[in-house]
Amino acid sequence: MGLLAGAAYVGAGLGMWRRRPRLMLLGIVPALLVLLAVLAALVGLLVNLGDLVAWATPFADGWAEVLRGLLRLGLALLVVVGFLVLTSVTFTAVTLTVGDPFYERIWVATETMLGGPVPDEGSSAWRSLGDSAVLVLLGLVTAVGVFAVGLLPVVGAVVGAGVGLVVSGRLLAGELLSRPLAARGMDRAARRELLRAHPGRVLGFGVATQACFLVPLGAVVVMPAAVVGATMLARDLLTRPGSRADPARISR
Repeated sequence: MGLLAGAAYVGAGLGMWRRRPRLMLLGIVPALLVLLAVLAALVGLLVNLGDLVAWATPFADGWAEVLRGLLRLGLALLVVVGFLVLTSVTFTAVTLTVGDPFYERIWVATETMLGGPVPDEGSSAWRSLGDSAVLVLLGLVTAVGVFAVGLLPVVGAVVGAGVGLVVSGRLLAGELLSRPLAARGMDRAARRELLRAHPGRVLGFGVATQACFLVPLGAVVVMPAAVVGATMLARDLLTRPGSRADPARISR
């Protein structure tokens, strides 16, 4: 139930397109710019993928053609999956950083719509950059991990893709939730503690967002909706029973 409940926040965020379409269009601008850069990098990778895989597997040159082809095809798939995992995680960090003024307006509008005072503690620009750098680093580690898992015989590519989806989804959720939680005075340790108290909802939200990002142009349309959904989810996590955020780390 927790996974499905978390995924539902993506749908709730998409509902903002109907209520405030002009506001949501602002969120497309930075997402589209970053996506174009990612697509350029992907095209470059695909153009050189054959040479890259051949360079990485010189030991297979003397193998039978069928075995060599299967090995290099599987490795090529792993490289592409690893690239997609890395870019999907770094896409969020880079897009939120580049489009901060746009997403701040969407976040404020969502907080206002939900009622009550809009928290305004926020975090410094350096702290936001630091959080984004941590996410990029974790994305690199995840991509390497997906590549390593993918080397398993027979099931490697499928298992690697599944692991990549789950891990990157969890990282995405943490990054998207950081703004509404930091605005309430929660530092990184307090945010981590809160998210651990509700693993199902957080993972469901992150995996659903990640899955939408894999659809062509899905990241552009869903990114502003993910900001809305994360704001709604953050409020609910703070009011749900079982939240273990340390009050000492939260400025009221």
